[in-house]
Amino acid sequence: MRVAFLGPAGTFTEEALRASATGPVEEVAYPSIYETVMAVQEGETEMAVVPIENSLEGSVTTTLDMLATEAADVQIAKEFVLPVSHSLIVRETLPLEQITRVISHPQATPQCARFLRERLPQAERVAAGSTADAARTVAESSEPWAAVGSRLAAELYGARVLVEAIEDQAGNETRFVWLARDRHDPLGPPTKTSIVFWGFNDVSPGALVDVLTELSSRGINLTKIESRPRRIGGLGHYMFFADLEGAATDPHVEEALRALATRVRRLKVLGSYPAGTA
Repeated sequence: MRVAFLGPAGTFTEEALRASATGPVEEVAYPSIYETVMAVQEGETEMAVVPIENSLEGSVTTTLDMLATEAADVQIAKEFVLPVSHSLIVRETLPLEQITRVISHPQATPQCARFLRERLPQAERVAAGSTADAARTVAESSEPWAAVGSRLAAELYGARVLVEAIEDQAGNETRFVWLARDRHDPLGPPTKTSIVFWGFNDVSPGALVDVLTELSSRGINLTKIESRPRRIGGLGHYMFFADLEGAATDPHVEEALRALATRVRRLKVLGSYPAGTA
């Protein structure tokens, strides 16, 4: 089975893929989350693994937006939670005060904001497509640059770990999801359902509460809800993402989703899948 992941080799996504795969896979690296998700949408790979949420920085918005709008035929098939510890990676050992640039993925750098602010205030922050791409860039450059990434990435690209565990809080975790086409074979008994909905009178007081009553009145627990701009119609109009306890085929969940669909213009089930653990 071909599985796309956010590459290149050495990303935390690759670590999550290897830690949660249940059989032999052919790993296929893609340079961005967009291309990784679209690999499944366009049939280039059977599945993909991408990050969707971090315990320090919250949701990976590119993944959410792709599932809600552009990857119409892709669903979450499984989730996996990976403990994440970031290292400061350099080509050659040097004093911190000599580092002029820190490179990493935009989701990773803020997870280490305190260390970067206090120990590397002089260093420019530059975004990369992934933490592994950042490590590779630093390893190939003679400039006094550093990357934020994994020890594995440093080893793969012949770089050195200058400082370990630079994340702001211990216990940092990232939730990754396995993606597949609609009607994929089950990867285990579903215990969690993710949805997105929009298109109701969301400027009216209490409108969201009224919509969510369709869930609470049936005893369905929301484990997460957040909003994202719809990108049309100006400010104040949002998509709402929610995670629910229970499978979409459970009678009370199925009934609630049918009722919710009558209250909104668009409701999409992003997946019903086994809940993950680290």
